[in-house]
Amino acid sequence: MSSDSLKLDTLFGVTAKHGASDLHLKVGQPPLLRIASDVRSLDLEPLTHEDAERLILPILSDEQKKHLDKLGAVDFAYSAPGIGRFRVNVYRQRGSISMAARRVLTEVPSFAELHLPPIIAKIAGYRQGLIILAGVTGSGKSTTLAAMLDHINETRRCHVLTIEDPIEYLLTDKKAFINQREVGIDTPSFKTALKHMVREDPDVILIGEMRDDETFSAGMAAAETGHLVLGTLHSSTVGSTFSRILEFFPPTQHEQVRQGLAFNLKSIVCQKLLPSVKEGIGVVPATEVMLMSPIMQKLVKDREDSKIPDAIRSSAEEGMHDFTESLRGLIMDGFVEINVGLAAATNPEALRMALKGIKLGESHAILGA
Repeated sequence: MSSDSLKLDTLFGVTAKHGASDLHLKVGQPPLLRIASDVRSLDLEPLTHEDAERLILPILSDEQKKHLDKLGAVDFAYSAPGIGRFRVNVYRQRGSISMAARRVLTEVPSFAELHLPPIIAKIAGYRQGLIILAGVTGSGKSTTLAAMLDHINETRRCHVLTIEDPIEYLLTDKKAFINQREVGIDTPSFKTALKHMVREDPDVILIGEMRDDETFSAGMAAAETGHLVLGTLHSSTVGSTFSRILEFFPPTQHEQVRQGLAFNLKSIVCQKLLPSVKEGIGVVPATEVMLMSPIMQKLVKDREDSKIPDAIRSSAEEGMHDFTESLRGLIMDGFVEINVGLAAATNPEALRMALKGIKLGESHAILGA
């Protein structure tokens, strides 16, 4: 197919057919797809300046074209008939027009399909409080959250309200009814959406990213008033999640924040994705799960964050586990190679010993008694 006869909807169809998450159009390159973490080019001719404008500009409204001319970029949603919905960003670079389109998925994988631990279903069953999904970019947080919301959707009659940037899964009403608000399309900013969210009578609120004191405080306030709030943070372990939260606030407010966390935080789930060696499974999540037990409440209030990892390891009967235990399970069950698990481990030596049946680093005096 030549560039002259190429249609944008055809490219969107190819994106969906190959299971790609993103389509990129750039002058001087053939169309590009992101499949898993890899960027691959289609076997087509590089796009010219004229090709890019012919493909991209027709899907913009007059208002969106004005926005692009004024600010150099514009966000909007586009539905390709019979293919699906895409979250599109059109922008100018080096005097040409480029496009990045994220495919919005409608099929939400189950906990079993994602190979998540059973405790995640229990966490999704909470009716009130704050749940934090933590991990670096690309760790699967959005997919796990979508699975949790779908579980709520299937089991509870309630109103679910989400504030996302961008929407990555389109959720269909089941027992619950769901309103999904996308920053830049349905609301100008997180700040504006947060201002109105409690007035929209939600039972469950998803804040796509808790990125500063304002978004975190809004989530905490909603949890305090009886809502179930789910949010994401960029942190790699439970311990660093607490540090990250406190960094949002000046030291004079840390005591107040700790009190709020002790009484309103229900769980922190940290996640990272690892390549799987099992046929038909691309990646599997390694997780660290903390539940706000009485012991955890005391440690948080008393500023004894350094004891939290030991408390997690000592609370397996309550459903908690650390990355070492999660990785041990993935290796023993044949999902992950040993060298991959060791590279991902926060404590490789503890993982080596755990694989031999020896647990290291547990404390029997967590509360300092």
